[in-house]
Amino acid sequence: MYQVPHEQAFRARCHYINSAAPQAVQPDAKNGLIIYCGEIVDDNGKEKKVTIDFEPFKPISTTMYLCDNKFHCEDLAELLEGDETFGFLIMDGNGALYGTLAGNHREIIHKFSVELPKKHGRGGQSALRFARLRLEKRHNYVRKVAEIAQQVFINHAKPNVCGLVIAGSADFKTELTTSDLFDSRLDAILIKPMLDVSYGGENGFNQAIELASENLKNVKFIKEKKLISSFLDEVSQDTGKFCFGIKDTMQGLDMGAVETLIVWEEFDIKRLVVRNSHKDTQETLLLSPLEAKNPKLYRCQESNVELDVLENRLFVEWIVENYKNFGCKLEFITDRSQEGNQFCKGFGGIGGTMRYKVEFEMFDEPGEYEDSDEDFM
Repeated sequence: MYQVPHEQAFRARCHYINSAAPQAVQPDAKNGLIIYCGEIVDDNGKEKKVTIDFEPFKPISTTMYLCDNKFHCEDLAELLEGDETFGFLIMDGNGALYGTLAGNHREIIHKFSVELPKKHGRGGQSALRFARLRLEKRHNYVRKVAEIAQQVFINHAKPNVCGLVIAGSADFKTELTTSDLFDSRLDAILIKPMLDVSYGGENGFNQAIELASENLKNVKFIKEKKLISSFLDEVSQDTGKFCFGIKDTMQGLDMGAVETLIVWEEFDIKRLVVRNSHKDTQETLLLSPLEAKNPKLYRCQESNVELDVLENRLFVEWIVENYKNFGCKLEFITDRSQEGNQFCKGFGGIGGTMRYKVEFEMFDEPGEYEDSDEDFM
């Protein structure tokens, strides 16, 4: 994504087309289509036309056409907030709906309707018989909801969502969660309290998402605290199965020793790939924004030949695309929790837990990755 400078931009347009866009526009763009175009002034003071179009890696639910003096990337930033998927079960006397929420993308997986008898029967019916039939149908309805929930939210004997939100407009949700029919594996990830919504179906799903927003933030907050606490435990016990700082972390990644990579979401280190055409060599540099402005980095110290910059991007953008190549799990954190703030300030905003102990002192020779002792915050 290219951010047009506010004072230099002449015209910029951003055009989002969501996944419900006409198929004639982009037949293969299942996740939607994003187009940025505009005229800017580059670093040399020359006018330059920029046109960028791509399909996001996850479905984008926003439709927008906007003319401004900058490109708007807010909706794309929300896609990068996390890959956690939360399950939603909306249940009332008219039926049930099963859906998921990942970032700002919601998806309805399954829904069905039901006709349950009211509390009062028609004239001429036995009151006891009617009450028995009513309770039997309610029980069968709760059983069906529980069985489908197990099919939808459990794969390979474990939940496929980080948390489950149950909402409804009647007491069915309480009957479900207190019943032996409700799977214990789903009960373990149940996000409480359960929500009271005024509607069922899709309207109830939308309302439940709004009401659950604070609870979902707390779930992410708790998960972040547990993640950093496990890292700090390794450090305090001096197990050697941890790494921090850009140099040691990259060394651990290259060795395939990093099991969980932890990166601050605002980590501002840049990754530059420069090529010396005179020597036919290539070098990767990891630098702070201030270091990246040093003109000496872009010239060969021996021959004074100007180096070709093959790549210049934020490290976080690069690692999102390449972390799977290192066989590790990637976790982004914030600095809003006490543990997260300690990790960012005390450990440079990047680190991880290791599969085995690594003596990084053995790799102190100048290597491929440049580092600085200054604080990156």
